[in-house]
Amino acid sequence: MATVAYCTREMVMAALDVAEVARNSAQVDRAIEAATDAIHGLLKRRFYPQLATRYFDWPNHQYARPWRLWLDQDELISVSSLVAGGVTIPSNDYFLEPANDGPPYTRIEVDLASSSAFAPGATHQRAVAVTGLFGYSADEDQVGDLTATLGATEGATGSATWTTARIGVGAILRIDSERMIVTAKTMVDSTQNLGGAGLQASSSDVTVPVSGGAAFAVEEVLAIDSERMLIVDKTGNNLTVKRAWDGTVLAAHSAGADVYTLTGVELDRGELGTTIAAHSSGADIFRHRVPPLIRDLAVAETINQLQQETAGYARVIGEGETAREGTGRGLFDLRRDAVARYGRQARSRAV
Repeated sequence: MATVAYCTREMVMAALDVAEVARNSAQVDRAIEAATDAIHGLLKRRFYPQLATRYFDWPNHQYARPWRLWLDQDELISVSSLVAGGVTIPSNDYFLEPANDGPPYTRIEVDLASSSAFAPGATHQRAVAVTGLFGYSADEDQVGDLTATLGATEGATGSATWTTARIGVGAILRIDSERMIVTAKTMVDSTQNLGGAGLQASSSDVTVPVSGGAAFAVEEVLAIDSERMLIVDKTGNNLTVKRAWDGTVLAAHSAGADVYTLTGVELDRGELGTTIAAHSSGADIFRHRVPPLIRDLAVAETINQLQQETAGYARVIGEGETAREGTGRGLFDLRRDAVARYGRQARSRAV
């Protein structure tokens, strides 16, 4: 499985205001992976959806009521199949609890008005099998749609239109029932050209005329010749940009030059328990929504890791007599708030 991240590479680089080059990208990706793992350890739960089958002992051996199955760290979003002692329990014979707060659901209870029960089978061990979507939530935002068919192979290519530029490396996307993880972004020919009189090699020349402004989004990165630019606003068919973006060199550009956009994505297909499938043109593209506090904590943990690494894990603030160890107090506050809001309390049982 590709590495799951709670923030994107682009979020971290924007916060640090560093150029996206291969060396920086690899360092940031490694720090994001460590930050995500740290969040798992801190909060004892997962904030991404995963299709899976999990096995549990017969509830009586959990020291629980025989009709109540505690899920512990295997929190549920939805159930597609519940089997106990080799017998399938119909979906209308059990409840996902807590009914008023979930998902995530922390337990499954058999409807006492039904004839179903959690049967132990031959032994109590792994007597119950739950197949479904596990995790904290499956909240999503629609971010675009396919404009061509996407084949059912890992190397298949397709095209899409995006309603937002905030598709970054590490984002979880879903098309139909397949989930994918963005592993890289690439430049794509927008099929439009630089209009007007072109652009001068001046940071104050910030208007990029195009033939169809609706095809571009604010915060999208453009490339004209070898210079990258960030779209900060648009009015009709005029894009207002920040020049020499991502560490590129300010340059003059002639009218008619091709305009490229950083909208291509490379994907790890069939992730999080799903399988690679074919998708038709027009299919909606959804992006998994990480809770905002968890996203911000992931960015902060990543930045802290990068800055500590640069300082040899001895970061100080100030100089001379005013120098002091960088405690990261703001990070401590974020951790505290995340634990208060999202921390899962482990259940303890008699032995």
